Amino acid sequence: MVRGPKRHLKRLNAPKHWMLDKLGGIWAPKASSGPHKARESLPLIIILRNRLKYALSKRETNLICMQKLVKVDGKVRTDLRFPAGFMDVVTLEKSGDQLRLLYDTKGRYVLHPIDDDEASYKLCRVQKQAYTSKRIPYIATHDGRTIRYHDPLIKVHDTVKVDLATGKVTDIIKFELGATVMITKGRNTGRVGTLTHRDRHPGSFDIIHVKDREGNEFATRLQNVFAIGRGGDSMVELPRGLGVKRTIFEQRDRANRGARE
Repeated sequence: MVRGPKRHLKRLNAPKHWMLDKLGGIWAPKASSGPHKARESLPLIIILRNRLKYALSKRETNLICMQKLVKVDGKVRTDLRFPAGFMDVVTLEKSGDQLRLLYDTKGRYVLHPIDDDEASYKLCRVQKQAYTSKRIPYIATHDGRTIRYHDPLIKVHDTVKVDLATGKVTDIIKFELGATVMITKGRNTGRVGTLTHRDRHPGSFDIIHVKDREGNEFATRLQNVFAIGRGGDSMVELPRGLGVKRTIFEQRDRANRGARE
């Protein structure tokens, strides 16, 4: 058996939310190692070639990246397979694009355009809280950041607002009842609502109950929930639909109304 990591990915095995057509070739880009998991990320080549249509081929995408025209969270990325993920800010200064990666209610990534003020920060979920070997306190976030000497108020599952220029925490969103949350995994991915209840199951998975702005209630595991604001407000601009999931009948009726108008 060959040694080393796998460097290839068949198109049929690629994540469905990349929305690659089945007949577009045999292969798909394999995401590099990075801050987000391969199947929960969007490689830069998919963003530039398949979504934004700024390139027609892998070669053209590579030319764009190697000119240092693409920034992710304020840092130049020349690897066309670099995995951009949830809450990342992708900046293309030459075209004037500033985009935040968010989910729609079907679990697919949306490249949501944002303004200069919002492009200066991102929200990070606290995954771990611990001490180094020299007893320095630190937190680890969902995008691979390690922040030392953090505010003692910050706990696991909370969300921190990080300034991209300095890497410092500027605000904290506590994971508590009444927080505005977005679901980032599972059947309810992309839905936004208010956290109403937490069922604790020691030794198993805690269950979180959420109610969206139209009164629909649903439940999911604690690990799938990402706090994005307080009191019904979100600290980031939400994509079209505002995180409310529509049934196929509601989608049909809205499409028919749009066609008649």
